[in-house]
Amino acid sequence: MTITPIEETVLGLVSEIPSGEGRTYAVNGEMIAVFRLRDGSLRAVSAVCPHKGGPLADGQIDDDVVLCPLHLNAWNLATGCSQSGQPPINVYPVREDAGRILLGE
Repeated sequence: MTITPIEETVLGLVSEIPSGEGRTYAVNGEMIAVFRLRDGSLRAVSAVCPHKGGPLADGQIDDDVVLCPLHLNAWNLATGCSQSGQPPINVYPVREDAGRILLGE
């Protein structure tokens, strides 16, 4: 698993992302999708599908995988590895702190 380093940034409130959904944030010129899993944990990955540029934050998720809404290519949310033969996507460190989404370390 490769986690892409990024400067710590407050993105907003966790409550702004409904459980089981994702949102896209622009951070230092990169588009990053943050997902709030049904168990309350957060995951952050590249927001753009490397196949055809699909919006990954709009994809369906479960506890492990995000599906691109355009062609249903799948990536592991923890590792960024493709499960459908596509290039990997970046994974970013993300956590909750006092109800806020903190991206980076």
